[in-house]
Amino acid sequence: MKKLLTKKIVIPVFLSVLFITGSAFKNDFFEIAKQIEIFTTLFKEVNMNYVDETNPADLMDTAIKSMLQDLDPYTNFYNEQDVEASRINNTGDYTGIGASVLTLKDKLVIIEPYKDFPADKAGLKAGDEIIKVDNTVVADFSDDAGNLLQGTAGTTVEVTYVRQGKTHTAIIKREAVEIHAVPHFSMIDDKTGYVVLRKFNQKASTETINAIRTLKNEGAKQLVLDLRGNLGGLLNEAVNVTNIFVPQNQLVVTTKSKVDKYNKTYYTQKEPIDTEIPVVVLIDGRSASASEIVAGALQDLDRAVVVGARSFGKGLVQRPKPLVYGTQLKITISRYYTPSGRCIQSLDYWNRDEMGKATRVTKDNYTAFKTKRGRTVYDGGGIQPDVELGITKLSPITNAIVNENLIFDFATEYYYSHQVTDLKTFELTDADFKAFKNFLKSNNFTFETKTEKAFDDALTVAREEALNSVIDAEYDSLLKALNTYKTEAIDANKTQLMGLLAEEIVKRYFYREGMYAYYIEHNTEIKKGTEILKNPSTYLGYLQ
Repeated sequence: MKKLLTKKIVIPVFLSVLFITGSAFKNDFFEIAKQIEIFTTLFKEVNMNYVDETNPADLMDTAIKSMLQDLDPYTNFYNEQDVEASRINNTGDYTGIGASVLTLKDKLVIIEPYKDFPADKAGLKAGDEIIKVDNTVVADFSDDAGNLLQGTAGTTVEVTYVRQGKTHTAIIKREAVEIHAVPHFSMIDDKTGYVVLRKFNQKASTETINAIRTLKNEGAKQLVLDLRGNLGGLLNEAVNVTNIFVPQNQLVVTTKSKVDKYNKTYYTQKEPIDTEIPVVVLIDGRSASASEIVAGALQDLDRAVVVGARSFGKGLVQRPKPLVYGTQLKITISRYYTPSGRCIQSLDYWNRDEMGKATRVTKDNYTAFKTKRGRTVYDGGGIQPDVELGITKLSPITNAIVNENLIFDFATEYYYSHQVTDLKTFELTDADFKAFKNFLKSNNFTFETKTEKAFDDALTVAREEALNSVIDAEYDSLLKALNTYKTEAIDANKTQLMGLLAEEIVKRYFYREGMYAYYIEHNTEIKKGTEILKNPSTYLGYLQ
């Protein structure tokens, strides 16, 4: 008992010492120390006295995650495996089978095998469902089963997987895998270069510079920089990529925090590569964080025309804080602001609505800012393109289809039922779209619109107030109208859905390299960017 009492005293005192050292906590020190002591004693009592056996590690993991859940989705606790995954994401290097994998409860789904890497050499395909890794059944593994595929270069791993209902095994020899920040660059035409920047890891600016220099040597006089789907990464690399196009000592981004030491301004540090080459930047709803810093800075400095859809709006800055036993806390410390002063963040997690959801600034409350040349731009979260394309922004029904992996699953079925040998002649037909709609039906696809949910909530209240008999007929009529809309919405979004289907299907036959080649010939955003660049007066018109 004496030992337990000692722990009770030491833990709060030790943590109190840690907290008192930070100036941001001094004003709240008593309350923090008090709550830590309450929690420590509660944790001890639960583990000692609860009627059934408890797992202290599981209880603490739940407590930590529940506490952080009330802050924002980017403030997270990382165990040792998470820390390693974060390192891989930032460096772009790891040792494994060379494939993008989705971890589900009872299986690992191969999303994309990288060309000529181990998984590809072993014959694994997108859509394969790994159910066993060596002697470990994925369904019985409590941690992230994707970690089982990693290991020392040269070692082997046996995977058992299901493909089209049949079970197979493969022995894969692990290799060092390099994930390129720039997976593709090429010439669109004799004057226009195209660079895909996929993530902001430690190699982002170096690979982008090398790509641009190569393209300029091939004759590029103008450039399309593709940041679509780029979820961000390292802040310093966002500054370095911006520095490619703007002079040294130019403000790129500002961070603002309640802690003085996190209030910083970031300027370009190097001589630029080219401050004159015309640039179009492509963004979409999945361009986030570092991507938004680059797009926002180039827009504010009137250095590039931004094309696509409003970006994600992830303007919260995180910093890793090492904890004990190899764990880590990634904590939000500040917000990003573009050179004109716009806040990138779209959702306010600290002023939630009555349903507990983060609030968003409405268009009526946007604030106007000025670019370097005096153009008007607005905040409201994310970066609003200079040229907004409706096809870039996924509609609610397309989002629902994507989120249920139905485009991915249809592409898997298509791959095993069609022969495609020539990328240049590949084209989806009306019959393929009809087959896709039948596929949605056979998979019981349905989605609830915001309007439908609002009607359901209103009907619930009406029943409580005994008014449902008055509005039942009108409600049924509204539901029929909504169902008609949802049926027609798939046809209304045919162009967008066919584009996504084609990209996923092309990747099955010709890998990611083929997908980018297909992009150049067929993608709406690339065609629009190229069209703008081909007309100097149109390009300059957007920047004045």
